[in-house]
Amino acid sequence: MAVTKSPLPKFLQLPQNPSLSQKLMYVGLALTLFFILLAFFAPVLQAIGILQNPTEFLSNPMHEAPSGKYWFGTSRLGYDVFSRTMFGAQAALQVVIVATALSMVIGVPLGMLSGYTGGKLDKVLLFIMDSIYTLPGLLLSVTLAFVVGRGILNAAIAISIAYIPQYYRVVRNHTVSVKTEVFIEAAQAMGANTWQVLSKYLFFNVIQSVPVLFTLNAADAILVLGGLGFLGLGLPDEVPEWGHDLKQALEALPTGIWWTTLFPGLALTLMVVGLSLFGEGLNDLVNPRLRKQIRN
Repeated sequence: MAVTKSPLPKFLQLPQNPSLSQKLMYVGLALTLFFILLAFFAPVLQAIGILQNPTEFLSNPMHEAPSGKYWFGTSRLGYDVFSRTMFGAQAALQVVIVATALSMVIGVPLGMLSGYTGGKLDKVLLFIMDSIYTLPGLLLSVTLAFVVGRGILNAAIAISIAYIPQYYRVVRNHTVSVKTEVFIEAAQAMGANTWQVLSKYLFFNVIQSVPVLFTLNAADAILVLGGLGFLGLGLPDEVPEWGHDLKQALEALPTGIWWTTLFPGLALTLMVVGLSLFGEGLNDLVNPRLRKQIRN
């Protein structure tokens, strides 16, 4: 009796001639999952004694080189670099998920409403979103961080504002093109109100690109969070965060203390690269027309 293998889910199946970005997507997915696992299991590793408390420094020597006791060495304040690097993934994911979720929750409904209703509301929202979109994202986040202060939620709010116009523009453009379809006109003829049309008929037809945008924005948000931390505007000093640790390590770098900058910087870079590769490959799968145009 022949045994037939069940096919893989469609999402896990590569095309017959996968592009380079689609192959690298799985590298990005592996890196992203690795940092997600670090964020979840860092407290567990601390509880069983593998990781130190990332805020503990009085019991450690200063600027201790990497060794069997201190795998990534210690900082000038005596913090264990390995522990702070691991817990830095947790802080980064918390801020990034909240920031991108906030921008998506605000931008997607506004884009659908603006594209569907049109008129003065569409013009006003377009003007506001275009005005925000023209501002540099990092500069806008730094300005808002001065206003809202430091903290995970405050940093997420400061970062999220710059991404709202992106979700708005993508969803609005899709809504404008979809609202003239026959099934929308049929729903309107049957008496469906605006809320019913938006929620039942438009929503799942205009959000195809939102997961891709979410992934790419997450990669950018990590860099912005690192910039805020480097400027002292991100998270409180006691919270392990890669950008803040890089700022603290910068003064010791010319003296040959390399480990305090290498490991936090490498973790930040790998997480950004992983999310970027995953987002680009996902975009290549979601938008096959764009892939065909590039190949031709």
